Amino acid sequence: MKIMFLNKAPRNAAIYDVSRIEKLLNGYASPGTKIEICFPDDFPGSRIEEVIGGQNKLNGLDHMMDLPALIRKIMWAAEAGYDAVIQSNTFDPGVDGGRLVVGIPVLGPFRTTLHAAATLADRIGLTVPLASHVPYTWRLARSYGMDRMITDIRPVGIYGTDIADRRDEITETAIGVMKGLVTETGAECIIPLGGAIIPYIVDPADLQAGAGVPVLNTKSITIRFAETCVGLGLAHSPLTYPRADLSYEDFSAQAQGAGAGE
Repeated sequence: MKIMFLNKAPRNAAIYDVSRIEKLLNGYASPGTKIEICFPDDFPGSRIEEVIGGQNKLNGLDHMMDLPALIRKIMWAAEAGYDAVIQSNTFDPGVDGGRLVVGIPVLGPFRTTLHAAATLADRIGLTVPLASHVPYTWRLARSYGMDRMITDIRPVGIYGTDIADRRDEITETAIGVMKGLVTETGAECIIPLGGAIIPYIVDPADLQAGAGVPVLNTKSITIRFAETCVGLGLAHSPLTYPRADLSYEDFSAQAQGAGAGE
């Protein structure tokens, strides 16, 4: 089984050790499954993430800019023989669009983990890296019909290019935020969004030991669910995501002739 782990930004924007993370992700997979980190082609506007990230104002705009490139890469993955595609970013950019162009499973860590949490607890708390992530995450939860199970979404407040050097600080701060979700909002389990920090820098198991409730690993859960889908022959419903007969080349062709729009 071969699964694409699709980064949301082009390769030249990746700020992590790709080999190390790919090894980590394959450690979550079952024997016989290969996880490959892939990247969309670079595109105009890809620098938006760097600009708003530098201002600590990551608010979902960068994800919106990414969509055409992500959908194009998902189309390529299906034609290249991948059995499933997982969006690496925990805010699920490109997942719905990808499901409109391919028949293989296309999964996002947030939606997948949110439903896993709903089988384990009635009240779910979420952490995000920055305050600017909070309203965006609420909108996503509402679109999934799962917002009523969420007690609150709270920022850890630590982000930037130096996060790898701040592991202990992030761990201590995140545990404090998670304990607050438990004692102040009644959360019974926690989903930490922001995969570049958790689990890439901080192990959810360490957070769980400190918080006293399950802290779910968004990456491992999504990988194992992807394996389940492929093994059982499951994918998104064609009635929910009806798709036309498209090819990878269609995504680089320009409109021409009647019906091209006005």
